[in-house]
Amino acid sequence: MDPMAAIRQTFFQECEEQLAELESGLTNMDGGAADAETVNAVFRAVHSIKGSAGIFALDELVKFAHVFETTLDAVRSGRLPATPDVIKILLQASDTLSDVVRAARGDGAADDEKTQKVVAALKKLIAPASEQSAPAASSAKPAEAPLEALPPAEKIWVISFKPRPELYANANEALPLLRELGRLGQTEVVLDDTTLPALPDLDPEGAYLTWTVTLHSACEETAIREVFEFVEDDCLLEIAAQGSAEAVDEGFDLGEGFEFEIFAPGGEGVDFEIYAPDADEPAVIVEPVHAEQAAVGPVEAMAAKAEAGAPVGATIRVDLDRVDRLINLVGELVINEAMLSQRVLEAGITRASAVAMALEELEHLTREIQDSVMAIRAQPVRSVFMRMPRLVREVASQTGKQVRLLTEGEGTEVDKTVIERIADPLTHMIRNAIDHGLESAEGRAAAGKPLEGTVKLIAVHRSGRIVLEVSDDGGGINRPRVKQKAIENGLIAPDAQLTDNEIDNLIFLPGFSTAQTISNISGRGVGMDVVRQSVQALGGRISITSVPGVGSTFTLSLPLTLAVLDGMVVRVGSHTMIVPLGTVIETLKPKPENVHALDAQHRVLSLRGGYTPLIDVAEILGYSDTPIDLAKAVALLVEGEGGRRAVLLVDAIDGQRQVVIKSLEANYRAVPGIAAATVMGDGRVALILDIDAVVSVTRTEAGRRADSKAVEISFKSEMSHV
Repeated sequence: MDPMAAIRQTFFQECEEQLAELESGLTNMDGGAADAETVNAVFRAVHSIKGSAGIFALDELVKFAHVFETTLDAVRSGRLPATPDVIKILLQASDTLSDVVRAARGDGAADDEKTQKVVAALKKLIAPASEQSAPAASSAKPAEAPLEALPPAEKIWVISFKPRPELYANANEALPLLRELGRLGQTEVVLDDTTLPALPDLDPEGAYLTWTVTLHSACEETAIREVFEFVEDDCLLEIAAQGSAEAVDEGFDLGEGFEFEIFAPGGEGVDFEIYAPDADEPAVIVEPVHAEQAAVGPVEAMAAKAEAGAPVGATIRVDLDRVDRLINLVGELVINEAMLSQRVLEAGITRASAVAMALEELEHLTREIQDSVMAIRAQPVRSVFMRMPRLVREVASQTGKQVRLLTEGEGTEVDKTVIERIADPLTHMIRNAIDHGLESAEGRAAAGKPLEGTVKLIAVHRSGRIVLEVSDDGGGINRPRVKQKAIENGLIAPDAQLTDNEIDNLIFLPGFSTAQTISNISGRGVGMDVVRQSVQALGGRISITSVPGVGSTFTLSLPLTLAVLDGMVVRVGSHTMIVPLGTVIETLKPKPENVHALDAQHRVLSLRGGYTPLIDVAEILGYSDTPIDLAKAVALLVEGEGGRRAVLLVDAIDGQRQVVIKSLEANYRAVPGIAAATVMGDGRVALILDIDAVVSVTRTEAGRRADSKAVEISFKSEMSHV
């Protein structure tokens, strides 16, 4: 890959991070948290994007970011109050900045008309009061201008800037920084190359140059430091203010460089080094040097200051393909460790032997390696949640509704693969919640609700899975209309008798829509069926809870990772199967007198004063045509999504093991009741039960029997080529 292309790619990756930080900060400000730390974080995000964009000559991005940054600086300094109207414009600017970054990356083109409107709105916010409203005419004597209106006196700043090797390693350069200083005022730049070694001794990745910049400007020190903000940790930087230019011009006429000492009342002496480079030029105070620093040069003094600072945590960017390969190799390591354990067990080696003890240590070490590698891919869902406020604003604007998005659990961690694939389902669900779930302003007023509707997005860990909830306080699902629409579309029979839950699930059927007209948001019958397909492809499930007049909640239950699983190994007939450990509440031996038959096919177990459905796993999967012998069976009390419980009957429990998940759909095809597969220590394929699907079983399906019989043979054949 072209080195510049790689650096450019890194820049846009960092832009995504800065945009997420910007979105988060503005959202917090919109919620009332306009404290100095939040405002500074927002300002730094835009400033960093602008500074890095200048390196790649992305002029349009730099221009827009500069206007945005100037507005945020006014908010930061208190000159522009962070009112709701101001924050609304800043949020629009954030959206536009995302579009401009995307256009600079080559992913489409930005809307120039929209960009110019936002630029005009930002400039209007920071325009002087005299430009926003004309003063009233008066015959009275004009008042004298207040002191604040007078232009600030020009100062002379001396900036000593020495890059470290890390600055260049992070794809930064000195020239854009010097150019940025030039925008603050007149500059005089002196390059010090005295430390540059001879060519044979030159380190190509080293840093040997120092720049001293004399800046004539009325700016404050904060403005100068902002230029170096995103490289400050990668350089030695000293900034010294030398007073106003007028004072220097009129106060001294020094011919040669000399030193003198100033004593502050009650303080220690401070040495100042003053140098007049030419008789016709004003003297410049180069550096205030404390007594203990008098024996060392300015560069060494800066190095001492830098080393005294707090250490900064180091990070490294790694290509995702490399991480995936590492995870796959660790998965194979786990499988081989299980096979080795199986061989030792079959050889009859006692647990007290040195071989068995070493194998146990290897098992613990393998588990730690696997946990550590999986933690590399674990990321908070914040990256997905941060995209949703903009979506809410856009859909709310298109529908003319007032909507507030509330989020919880942004720090909930999940595998990166899962994060990448839940963005689209969440997008569809939130659009659906706003367009179909929330009533219009008139409808909410008539129902006695606030005009502003609320959509909640929540993430939480539950039973070894991640659960995402999208809820709204709208009118709920109009079940009569949903049923009638399904009949009109030929999706159900006119005389079909459906429960409320079955009616709710009709919205997941392909081609189903209750929209009256086709719009940019809905009406074409696509969306919720795509959501269900995407969730099922991840080994997850989606459920609906709706109360008319109160609102609806869509719940997604997904695995935390698509790579490993803690499972309970059970025997079902002659087959080995895996039950996800997070779903198992307890194990027990059922007593025949506690088992009651409801009909020829369904039984329940009397357990702690209640009745729990009994499910013969071998029977529902087609492994056996006769019911399991209760006297020999082992029961597992499991809990599925929504708190639904059932008792699974298996032949035996062989222990617990962390297994490597292999996709059943990718290697064979999707099978109801089976979530995935794995390879055991003896080389055999074991199927992983889909507990939610099994718990919801009410009758034996012949097709499921045939699938479960064929899947192991086909899957094992496919896996031999993987």
